[in-house]
Amino acid sequence: MSFSLNDKLVVGVSTRALFDLTKESNIYETEGIEAFCRFQREHEEEILAPGPGFMLIKALLNLNDLPGQSDRVEVIIMSKNSADTSLRIFHSIEHYGLNITRAVLSSGASLTPYLSTFHTDLFLSHNEEDVRGAIADGIAAGIIIDEGLCTYDNKGDASQIKIAFDGDAVLFCADSEKIFKEKGLEAFTENERLNAKNPLAEGPFARFLKILSSIQREFPADKAPIRTALVTSRCAPAHERVVRTLRAWNVRIDEAFFLGGISKSEVLRSFGANIFFDDQEVHTLPASEVVPTARVPCLDVS
Repeated sequence: MSFSLNDKLVVGVSTRALFDLTKESNIYETEGIEAFCRFQREHEEEILAPGPGFMLIKALLNLNDLPGQSDRVEVIIMSKNSADTSLRIFHSIEHYGLNITRAVLSSGASLTPYLSTFHTDLFLSHNEEDVRGAIADGIAAGIIIDEGLCTYDNKGDASQIKIAFDGDAVLFCADSEKIFKEKGLEAFTENERLNAKNPLAEGPFARFLKILSSIQREFPADKAPIRTALVTSRCAPAHERVVRTLRAWNVRIDEAFFLGGISKSEVLRSFGANIFFDDQEVHTLPASEVVPTARVPCLDVS
């Protein structure tokens, strides 16, 4: 009987999101692919350090050890590396005890066609083209920030999965954000006041949030292994439409922060996010200094 991905939370992660490949990426960019491949083969017994997505992946895989959750999460390496340069990656996976056994290694070709094939629910990568392709296909995806701005605690507690989301253009559609960009804050606020009882349309991460919420409902509220947070620049009165939208979706957000322009970084640090998803660099760059962060490229807002 073949292995089925049905009813699983499938996460596709690139090697650069899972491990620290800063040096290797620099070799590729400055010396070319042959030098990169040679370096990987020559160092394939050397274990890679954890990357920005490591703790999230570790925490998600730990979900499989809980009663009733056996094999709920499937993590698949989805990389533009070749099979010949992949041994170092799998040696590192084994070293850290990560239960990852499947991989897509495309040797430079686009990964987008394979994401739907593997029923991917979340895709983390450094490659913007692949991330944009994923979002266009209705898959939650983010460009992992790995600029070396912060060394995260990769030996910390992975017993609870903590995921933080921005609102507009991430959980929700970009329509309201487009009004803000084109007409300003006053027009945005008035639009949200007038439409307070009209739920927002779904954004690229709405389906992923609904999957997380369905898993949460299988546990008592105070013992759920997943904790979510909404960290948005919205404030009153624009908060009401958000609350009513989440209610209409029947999803659970454990913590909500309506910051009205206050920096998100310290809130994210206090929350202890394993990852934060936002569509704007003005938020993702400072956030990446304190927690693992991924930028969600918006296909609808210029």
